[in-house]
Amino acid sequence: MDNEKKHPSIFEPFALILNIVTAVLGAIIGMQIVTTLGVTPNTAIIGALVAMLIARIPIAIFKKYKSVHRQNLVQTSISSATFGAANSLLIPIGIPFAMGAPHLVVPMLIGAALAMFVDAAILYKLFDSKLFPAKGTWAPGLATAESIQAGDKGGKRAGLLGVGTVVGLIGSYFNISMSAFGVAFIGNIWALTMFGIGLMIRQYSMPWFNVDVNKLYIAHGVMIGAGIIALVQAGMLVFSKQKKTGDKAAPTAEPEDESSYTVTVSTARRTLGLGFIAYLVIALIIALVGGLMTQMSIGMLIGFLVFAAFAAFVHELIVGIAAMHSGWFPAFAVAFITLLFGMMIGFPPLALAMLAGFSAATGPAFADMGYDLKTGYILRGNGVNREYELEGRKHQYITAMIAFGVALITVIFSYNGYFAQNLIPPIDKVYVSTIQAGASPEVAKQLLLWAIPGAIVQLIGGPSRQIGVLFATGLLIATPNACWAVLVGIAIRIIVLKVKGKEAETPMTILAAGFIAGDALYSFFNSVFKLKK
Repeated sequence: MDNEKKHPSIFEPFALILNIVTAVLGAIIGMQIVTTLGVTPNTAIIGALVAMLIARIPIAIFKKYKSVHRQNLVQTSISSATFGAANSLLIPIGIPFAMGAPHLVVPMLIGAALAMFVDAAILYKLFDSKLFPAKGTWAPGLATAESIQAGDKGGKRAGLLGVGTVVGLIGSYFNISMSAFGVAFIGNIWALTMFGIGLMIRQYSMPWFNVDVNKLYIAHGVMIGAGIIALVQAGMLVFSKQKKTGDKAAPTAEPEDESSYTVTVSTARRTLGLGFIAYLVIALIIALVGGLMTQMSIGMLIGFLVFAAFAAFVHELIVGIAAMHSGWFPAFAVAFITLLFGMMIGFPPLALAMLAGFSAATGPAFADMGYDLKTGYILRGNGVNREYELEGRKHQYITAMIAFGVALITVIFSYNGYFAQNLIPPIDKVYVSTIQAGASPEVAKQLLLWAIPGAIVQLIGGPSRQIGVLFATGLLIATPNACWAVLVGIAIRIIVLKVKGKEAETPMTILAAGFIAGDALYSFFNSVFKLKK
């Protein structure tokens, strides 16, 4: 790793041009794949590989990209644009279009764009706080960092990463979720065990018990209960009074020194407060520009604004927690829960479409920013040099914001072409069909009933393990055989650590990064080149 005294700037002329080009590429990839396959590929490792290849061009200006920090800015740019264009923008604006209300596409785009920028800004201000510590798993970010470090250092690290990547590619070809397998090697064992159990119940609930946890809204109810408790736990963590170090009444179970974080509790409080106000303003803009106020009474309009802001706020926190611990973020499913609540409240159909789009716009940028900042945190030495870490984090944030702007412009100029061909993200059709079907008392009953065990599980695990949220995340994800990848991975990890001890942790982390990188590369190339029918 290089030891640059001053962190490279995104505003260097060549760096700015390169990052804009990669952002356009990322935005196009994201839109194309989310409309055809319904998923968004993680392009961060693709960006890192592009930067590594550029560094090997024998021209002086390209040699600068031997710097891992410049490579990090490139991966930040492409991944931000990919998730921004696909998840934060195209999915939300596809909902009113699919509802047969094309006049609401532009108002939705304005609201979604504002939500995307606010979403990323909140994570930037919360990253490395007690709520979202830099030392959290953030698995895709770790995988990207290990890939960049291996390319920089070479040697055994590169060899081990290469082996892991090849295994990841082969496993992915045979439909094994290698990302899930890799995450099992590095995440919290308790949280990931519950994640694996949730995945198993989702996959086998029908053949084993003749029960569909998705159609019966069991998964959604569990997430509601776990999410409510997680929100309370987060509030206690951030808003409770800080005890003095010498206070005998202070808990002794897991003492934490606030100086170990770069973001203080007071900053986190202020960020959360301002974030909620920002979402309230965006909800008002959506209501005004979209003409929703003509469809609702004053009382219902006020209820819509408050509920929309609160739902967006909670959505990003839940998605962020799941992303940090498991490397997966159930943004679609949590937005669907928001929609169900809105239906039970009784908002009119077009307001529900805008509500679902607004909620879906928050979370993806939040999670992706966490992954990118985790990559940078590792490359900058895991926070050893506080000033350098903060400087580098700021440059990554600016890079991401530029990439989000590029994503917005790309979507503005291309969404009409997609919609003209009836190419909209598949999840939008689910939202629309749900709105058209309407809510029922039975749905409310199921949600409330299954919220109870979700809340209990989350309460038992506490805020550090998040087992309730991770269990619900597993229940909401329908990836075939991912449960076996997680649970077998955890079993192997426990056995290896018992036999080899702590000295096995670093090699296992590098191998895990390779598995995740291989899975990401395979998903990307399979999406673009159709490696398998």
